Amino acid sequence: MSVMEAVKAPTTEELVARAEAMIPALRERADQCERENKVPDATVADFQEAGFFKILQPKRYGGYEMDPETFYSVQMKVAEGCMSSAWILGVIAVHNWQLALFHPQAQDDVWVPDNTVLISSSYMPRAEVTPVDGGYRISGRWGFSSGVDHCDWAFLGGLVKDPETGVPDFWTFLVPRGDFEVLPIWNTIGLGGTGSHDVTVQDAFVPAYRTHRSKDGFAATNPGAKHNPGALYKLPFGQVFVRAVSSSSIGALQGALEVFKETGAKRKSNNTLSSVAGDPDVQVLIAETQSAIDEMKTILFRNFGVLNDFARKGEQPDLETRLRFRFQSAQISGRCCELISRMFYLSGADGIYRGNHIARVFCDIHTGRTHVANNPNSVGRNFGSVMLGAPNTDSFI
Repeated sequence: MSVMEAVKAPTTEELVARAEAMIPALRERADQCERENKVPDATVADFQEAGFFKILQPKRYGGYEMDPETFYSVQMKVAEGCMSSAWILGVIAVHNWQLALFHPQAQDDVWVPDNTVLISSSYMPRAEVTPVDGGYRISGRWGFSSGVDHCDWAFLGGLVKDPETGVPDFWTFLVPRGDFEVLPIWNTIGLGGTGSHDVTVQDAFVPAYRTHRSKDGFAATNPGAKHNPGALYKLPFGQVFVRAVSSSSIGALQGALEVFKETGAKRKSNNTLSSVAGDPDVQVLIAETQSAIDEMKTILFRNFGVLNDFARKGEQPDLETRLRFRFQSAQISGRCCELISRMFYLSGADGIYRGNHIARVFCDIHTGRTHVANNPNSVGRNFGSVMLGAPNTDSFI
């Protein structure tokens, strides 16, 4: 097994400062981002240079192997400038965490030739799976592969019968760029820059060691555990991934609030010519939004503090804790939708023009809410049912 020379990790404060310094450039590139349906190559290069993709990557492959709190702090700060950029950072960089759960040979396949290579995904269970000697042959079409234009590998979802129970279990298949085709279909009202295109695979062979079972992610019995023994890789897969697709909404809302405060302090009503800053509705919205952002961040960091404590002790959190934390993540987008909607309305007619930052964030946050992981209804029903004595029906926790 190859082990790369360890690199000195920057501090959390240094990484967040690097993200904050990018905000002006991210806002300048926002139009290009949407026009090209792709986060600009310059932005991804900035992320690489700043070390953002290394935050959750194992030290043995040149990564920083830092706590998730650092990663989400960076992602939220990036989102203050551009939510599309933060979205693909969240999704792609969290794959460096998941790859560490795979068999060590899969990690070598990806990172030994180039430890800066990026991985896209679509976890839709769309794979047509045929077991063969040494692995599986898969075919299918998957949607919503965010940032795929920047990636040389992909995680693709499928169902495989559990040999012990006969019940279909969710698996992830690791596929190189030469085995999948990108279909450029992304043309949306929000998160346009994520370039979340479809991908197709026609009868590709996937070695058994390039697969990951959901049940291993749930129980922290991952094939990579022996070679990546740090507490970071003992965290439940469902807890880490869902925050990668909800946290950017918090940062985007913060960025919109900063713009709203700046413009609101100067803007006058077109009808009354009075200062918008004196509008009680504006004042209350600003207070409520900043308070809600603080609350959402506090719960995020509190939850991972709890999860990290379990992981460091080599233990797993109980079912109720997992379900509660999962539900709290799913609530984020909806709460942000409500607040950005009120901000959009109070921006007046000036806020309806294309290119307006608050209008863009309005569309981005509402689009992010449509992700299955950000739907609190199904998660809440399961959580509530379990609290009433019913069996859990969600393994993605």
